[in-house]
Amino acid sequence: MDLHVRLDGQRDLSGQIYRQLRAAIHDGLLRPGDPLPPTRELSRRLAVARNTVGVAYERLVAEGYADSRVGSGTYVRTAGLPAPEAATTAEPTGPGLRPRALWAGLSPWAAPETTGPTTAAHDFRVGLPDARLFPYDTWRPLIARELRHSAAGTSGYGDPAGHAGLRAALARHVGLSRGVRTGPDDILVTTGTQQALDLIGRVLLEPGDRVAVEEPGYPPARLAFLAQGAKVTGVPVDAEGLLVDAVPPDTRAVYVTPAHQFPLGMPMSLRRRTALLRWARRHGAAVIEDDYDSEFRFGGRPVETLQSLDRDGHVIYVGSFSKVMLPSLRVGFLAAPAPLRTALRTAKYTADWHTAVPTQAALARFVDDGLLARHIRRMQHTYATRHQAVTRALTDRFADLAELVPSAAGLHVTAYTRGHLADPDTLAERARRARASGVAVYTLAKVAAHRSARPGLVFGYGSIGAPDIEPGLHRVLGPPEDGQDAHGR
Repeated sequence: MDLHVRLDGQRDLSGQIYRQLRAAIHDGLLRPGDPLPPTRELSRRLAVARNTVGVAYERLVAEGYADSRVGSGTYVRTAGLPAPEAATTAEPTGPGLRPRALWAGLSPWAAPETTGPTTAAHDFRVGLPDARLFPYDTWRPLIARELRHSAAGTSGYGDPAGHAGLRAALARHVGLSRGVRTGPDDILVTTGTQQALDLIGRVLLEPGDRVAVEEPGYPPARLAFLAQGAKVTGVPVDAEGLLVDAVPPDTRAVYVTPAHQFPLGMPMSLRRRTALLRWARRHGAAVIEDDYDSEFRFGGRPVETLQSLDRDGHVIYVGSFSKVMLPSLRVGFLAAPAPLRTALRTAKYTADWHTAVPTQAALARFVDDGLLARHIRRMQHTYATRHQAVTRALTDRFADLAELVPSAAGLHVTAYTRGHLADPDTLAERARRARASGVAVYTLAKVAAHRSARPGLVFGYGSIGAPDIEPGLHRVLGPPEDGQDAHGR
């Protein structure tokens, strides 16, 4: 890479070069073994005599910062250097820039369930598919083909609404698999669900508008609306889902996960879904339906989407490929009523213009060729086996400490804790000890937007093999290890 050196005036030029190179070595910008630019090249770039650069290099060598290799050049010394200092940004001398006041209380979701790799022997993190089972050999030629097209100049900036072929494929896919009544013009491709929520908020909400979310519920959704200046109100859920009668009458939008409530897991009953649609029609409000992992269902009848029941254009349907494929692809979509199309496309354009075109085009082929459906069928069988292993162990072996919340879909189950683990502090300590012993598991309070009224644990099974499930549960819920008392301390 080019090395930036700044010269001021005409005095002590070699000293200026020496000090800046030495500072770059101290800061770790130049690493041990890195080559310094040839003296001829650096002198030409700085418009100084070659000897001026040579004097600076000789000083670096003399003081042990660099080695000169005959016929090869000058390199940062590989041994004996001081540890690099952490780079810092100079504090502004004046007031400087400050964020808007609303950002003072916001920060990224702190729960580490879905971020980064884990070395845990028993991985119960929430919301992760099994990346080991993704069909990389099938996906690789598709993405390589589209990258070749880009290199050949056949693609430039894309349509903010998304790749036309992908929008058509998505409309067919969700129409067949979820009964969503939509067409390609209603589809907007996004960089994941989080961007879909951000765009919806930009288009629908004024600062101070109220948004209702499930309580407990998905923290990043709450964060997206708070960041836009909305008033976010948590609405309780019960065994049938959101308590519609508890939604404040001045609510502008309601965010729900009706097929598999996050994080508890129950589906919203037909009675409650119908009531929510009536409420939205009566109040002129939007319903944002996050159908985040409904592809994986292990029993009972499929739950109809709110969008398929909506006859008045109040539902915005949001989907993602993070659970059925890979989170790192960062591809999601929304299906919106026609009056919102233009505004949503404009909002997408102002946000990032468009989602990566080669990925969209490859995904269109993946869907159209039936490869997505085949992958979902294969994973459905795998996750059904794991779902059965988790639920059977919780109900048969650990029923005295865990009350399973009924759930027949998705990639996680939740259990309220009983006995001594009903104490939130004791439960938090037990979860901490489990993580220290190689079990990635988190409490219900950790994955919900607010502390749950009832303590519990959430067990994701997307990343854990079936044979590892019961041993992992035993480490969390089994008898205390030696040196701990009955309360896990």
